[in-house]
Amino acid sequence: MILPAPIQSLIDAFSRLPGIGPKTASRLTFYLLNAPDEMAEGLSEALHGLKANTVDCPICFNITSAGRTACEICASSDRDASMVCVVEEPLDVLAMERTGGFTGRYHVLRGVLSPIEGVGPEDLTIRQLFERVKAGSIRELILATNPSMEGDATAMYIQQQIHDPGVKVTRLARGLPIGGDLEYADQTTLLRALTGRQEMS
Repeated sequence: MILPAPIQSLIDAFSRLPGIGPKTASRLTFYLLNAPDEMAEGLSEALHGLKANTVDCPICFNITSAGRTACEICASSDRDASMVCVVEEPLDVLAMERTGGFTGRYHVLRGVLSPIEGVGPEDLTIRQLFERVKAGSIRELILATNPSMEGDATAMYIQQQIHDPGVKVTRLARGLPIGGDLEYADQTTLLRALTGRQEMS
């Protein structure tokens, strides 16, 4: 079936989004085609505003509203500026914030080191992180990169470059998920859980 060009164009646009295949893209397109005009117009305005009204925070490189000199977290006096959690992407900030247990600030690297893909320190916000450390207000850096080869390499690179004895560099603990069975855990996860065991109080 040959579809009109506007329909096929939107299907193609949806298909380029991560996690959306041709069938889902088609369903979304036909849903919007039959939806009230306000819904399609609202989606169009939201997409335009997404790019036009957001910028990177100049301090932590998380996403914030355009026109702000710092994001909500960096601007908050309730957050501990001496504790900085280093994450790969803005979505990781959301994950950490959902825990409700972190009261410090963040630094978003905007990726990880990956020599295979040609991503080096200069392609990330690592230099800006080191500048924040040199400014002298940070006491602890929590490296919260993903537990992947690239994430581990990035964390190790950052740790090796921090020469300030007044800055404690820590890494998120890793281990078994709540409700997980030992028999289904992979070797690496089980070994890290064993290595990172804690005394029961």
